Amino acid sequence: MVFRWMATLGLLAGLIATPAVRADVVKVAVASNFAAPIQRIAADFEQATGHKLLISLGSTGKFHAQIRNGAPFDVLLAADQETPRKLEAEGLAVPGSRFTYATGRLVLWSRDAGRVDAEGRVLQGGGFERLAIADPRLAPYGAAAAAVIDKLGLKDTLAPRLVQGDSIGQAHQFVASGHAELGFVALAQVLVDGRLTGGSAWRVPEALHAPLHQDAVLLRPGADRPAARALLDHLRSVRLESFGYAR
Repeated sequence: MVFRWMATLGLLAGLIATPAVRADVVKVAVASNFAAPIQRIAADFEQATGHKLLISLGSTGKFHAQIRNGAPFDVLLAADQETPRKLEAEGLAVPGSRFTYATGRLVLWSRDAGRVDAEGRVLQGGGFERLAIADPRLAPYGAAAAAVIDKLGLKDTLAPRLVQGDSIGQAHQFVASGHAELGFVALAQVLVDGRLTGGSAWRVPEALHAPLHQDAVLLRPGADRPAARALLDHLRSVRLESFGYAR
């Protein structure tokens, strides 16, 4: 009898000590430049919490349109600050949940070693047929690339050579596949553990374009979901320097 009571008390103690946490799935829309970090973050988050992430990658502009049309994302990791701000103003995001999770860098990149010099003079010198950028209307990194070209006075010269991707992910794909010799991409796309994965690159001076601050925001479908809030809390604690981001 004594043994039975001790076992019962032990079970009750275990129930009290262990929070009733139910594994959930968080639908998260992620800007394409953040594709590599989100994979590692997802693995750590899932191991720590038991929750799963359902990740969609794309351009921030397209996500904005999809969310306005009712796409059931819980969280948005944008490539800018403007889109989360708009969503909050439109009543589609939870007020006060926005924060800057990363600040990115733009690079001019080629998969060919030695093609891109340390100051980006290759843009003036020619020697290439195609230059890939993301659509400036949809992707903040594309808008930054267009600003750099304009500021260097190369808008008319480079216009016939530009190939545009819907997202920075597609612009990177154009260069990686050889469809374009050069491209403006995110530093995070060509960096692993702080080192260039290959080819050659010019880190574009930040003075040549607007800062690439990237905000996260909790969307209305995720407002009452503890797992979505837990993801944002987890994101605040992640170090991103090895991916080429600053806070």
